[in-house]
Amino acid sequence: MTLRLGDIVASLAGEFDARLVGDPDVLIQRLAPLESAGPAELSFLSHIRYQGKLAQSAAACVVVGPQAEPVAALRGACIVVGDPYLYFARITQLWKKSHQFAAATGIHPTAFVDPSARLAPDVSVGAFACIGAHAVVGAGARIGEHGVIGRDVVIGAQTRLAARVTVADGCVIGERCIVHPGVVIGADGFGFAPNNGAWEKIEQLGAVRIGNDVEIGANTCIDRGALQDTVIEDGVKLDNLIQIGHNVHIGRHSALAGCVGVAGSASIGAHCTVGGGAVVLGHLSLADHVHVSAASVVTRSIRKPGHYTGLFPIDDNASWEKNAATLKQLHGLRERLKLMEQTTATASRKNPEKS
Repeated sequence: MTLRLGDIVASLAGEFDARLVGDPDVLIQRLAPLESAGPAELSFLSHIRYQGKLAQSAAACVVVGPQAEPVAALRGACIVVGDPYLYFARITQLWKKSHQFAAATGIHPTAFVDPSARLAPDVSVGAFACIGAHAVVGAGARIGEHGVIGRDVVIGAQTRLAARVTVADGCVIGERCIVHPGVVIGADGFGFAPNNGAWEKIEQLGAVRIGNDVEIGANTCIDRGALQDTVIEDGVKLDNLIQIGHNVHIGRHSALAGCVGVAGSASIGAHCTVGGGAVVLGHLSLADHVHVSAASVVTRSIRKPGHYTGLFPIDDNASWEKNAATLKQLHGLRERLKLMEQTTATASRKNPEKS
């Protein structure tokens, strides 16, 4: 299947002020990276610093910014637009929409739907899925194979749940969300009270509320709240293998990369990013527009927007061990330095003529 280059530009003309340089009748068979794109493929240049790769590319057309237009036009067709990365993202959406098979609607014969559940007429329910009592599934929603939708769950319109997604009792997912395979929403949070050397379970009585246009990566877990709900606001993007603890609140349009852990009752503001493998400790707050580097451990609340990093640089093991040993001595060195400063200050006051 192919798309005509001129049709691609025309489809996005209402949103972008883009200009096509070259033949609009060129047929595009595939989207591809700049380095490997061939004469029937479309690619993009995300940043001017990669311009050296542009001249060698065999792509039929490259999406570029205004700065790269001279080089791009010399090598062949190009689409010139202010934000090439965003423009190419829209092209990928257009491409998938035009090439994907239409999703089948209806309920698979092996699926179970409780009689009290309410499903819009055009909902798709995959094989061996289970939908519990009083659940509500909105128009155009898709429940994948082996999915489990608990009692009193609400799934918004056009939301897509892939295979083996579990949404536990009472949880709410908004509209146009994408939930990838293996996600668990609404499992019990990790709450236990010590009792004579044993642990007493604290029942988790809240739920999980997820807004609109949220995407959740494969095998991510979002725990239900203990008393109040865990909340994921509109537009949040969660990568694979993320753990969100009970009563966490994540503000709109924040993005968390793979293997991030957010402990219970932490609050992350709007438009934040958290790099892969980072950890946010419980009961902390991050302001809006806070960006945390990968593998950092957030041990205090962050009240001001900005980019924060908290990690020990990698080194060869012998050097790392020496540096780690030195770090352990910092407190003692600090106390010795304070004592020396106090001694010097006392001596200066007693003998001002020698100071």
